[in-house]
Amino acid sequence: MPKSVRLKSFELVARDINDVDVSLLHALSLGVGWPHRPKDWDWLRHVGRGIVAVDGIGRVFGSAMWFPYGDDFATVGLVITTPRTQAQGNGRWLMDQVFEHCRGRSLSLNSTQAAYRLYLSLGFTQEATVYQYQGEVGPMIRELPEPNGELTEPSAAPVDEIIALDTRAFGTSRERLLRLLAEVSSIRTMRRDGQLVGFSMCREFGRGHVVGPIVASTDDDALQLTAVHLKDLTGRFARVDTREPGPLTEFLQDSGLELSETVTTMSKGRKFLNRKDNEPWVYGLAGHAVG
Repeated sequence: MPKSVRLKSFELVARDINDVDVSLLHALSLGVGWPHRPKDWDWLRHVGRGIVAVDGIGRVFGSAMWFPYGDDFATVGLVITTPRTQAQGNGRWLMDQVFEHCRGRSLSLNSTQAAYRLYLSLGFTQEATVYQYQGEVGPMIRELPEPNGELTEPSAAPVDEIIALDTRAFGTSRERLLRLLAEVSSIRTMRRDGQLVGFSMCREFGRGHVVGPIVASTDDDALQLTAVHLKDLTGRFARVDTREPGPLTEFLQDSGLELSETVTTMSKGRKFLNRKDNEPWVYGLAGHAVG
């Protein structure tokens, strides 16, 4: 696989994403209207791996990251190309580099509308729609019935239990991601008869806070695990990404969040989403890139 590509009058080479200054990554995401702050980029570089497309004087014209989970799966994200190179094959070349690094792994990503045709042409198939809700949390959060279980903020995050529950919901272990998320997030847990049946995390991101991942066994549990964070964010900017239209999205709208965008979950290799009866499910994403 070529590590460089010539686009009209200039040549780009692939470099490790950790070898460039974070200010260049921040400028790249600003150029396409994405909300990532420098510290968000730094955290994502710590969680996953990636490359950038740079020219001979070090200017960044594109990025792509992947987040390995287990031995045979990864999510892909932060695939960005500058407007100048979007129509010249830069995105396809970046994805070819990802394929080379992720050889033997099934892949999943969340595609913007602009990139959808590219990913179809690369062999990805559509699985679901992600609804991105965001905005200033309203002053009054709808009152919910009493939770069916013990909804608490644990004094010490039960990370091992969270990892085990999340693996059942997500389909493969995200141990490294969850341990790093636990270091920067407020966490709520739901227990029934002493057993962990759900959890949610909330952390600073972009313009405010993102609530996710949200893992629950029922719609009602998911609402409880979302509401408990939104109540702490009244008057502040929050974001929730979900594949679950219905009670959760209705609750988000009631809380002042608006649908700002939809993206498409796609997979290459084995099917990614496989919800099972009476099993926990990922109601809220940790992020578009990490799943």
